[in-house]
Amino acid sequence: MTFEDVLKARRSVRGFLDKPVPREIITRAFDLAQLSPSNSNIQPWQVFVASGKVKDTIREQLLAEITAGNVNQPDFSYPGRFENVYRTRQVDCAVAMYNEMGIARDDKVGRLNAMLRNFEFFDAPHIAFFCMEKSFPTTVAVDLGIYAQTLMLAFTAMGVSSCAMGSMRSYPNVPRAVFGFGDNLGVLFGMTFGYEDTTLPVNRLRMGRRPFEECVTFKE
Repeated sequence: MTFEDVLKARRSVRGFLDKPVPREIITRAFDLAQLSPSNSNIQPWQVFVASGKVKDTIREQLLAEITAGNVNQPDFSYPGRFENVYRTRQVDCAVAMYNEMGIARDDKVGRLNAMLRNFEFFDAPHIAFFCMEKSFPTTVAVDLGIYAQTLMLAFTAMGVSSCAMGSMRSYPNVPRAVFGFGDNLGVLFGMTFGYEDTTLPVNRLRMGRRPFEECVTFKE
């Protein structure tokens, strides 16, 4: 695959096969992601990857938090609602996803189940939590975004699908307790990865992008 092929092939997959990714592929992808640039080369990312029984434990504990009605307490702030054109794009993405899943606008049960699929990790064999020091300013989070994109592109080139998940910031104390990392680290987001289940309707979703001219300004 050319670099352009990899960029165009990468997308968010929301349904995986019960097939673990070989460890050598995982470690190769993370090794490549380590080449990502960062501010002053501080390499601020700390990533915790769960598979097998550990992954199952985290999934069960996250679902228990939701079932108990516990309010999420993320380590970092996040807008509850986007505005203007960003809200439009957010809604368009949700509508397209629900349409593929056959969930009507007034189907509250269907929407709830769709939300819970996030915390079921879309049946992925692996879940990663991306963390940085809580003391870091929010600008450092840019470095983790670059790192995550590099990792997802590496996975794509190796035939592995992924989905970056903001919902994994919701209950940070669950992965913190399971992995035993300190309260100095905050969970920014998560990422499921594995092999795509191509039989699921939701994986037919292909979201387009706006013309770059709407986002980029040139001046000479």
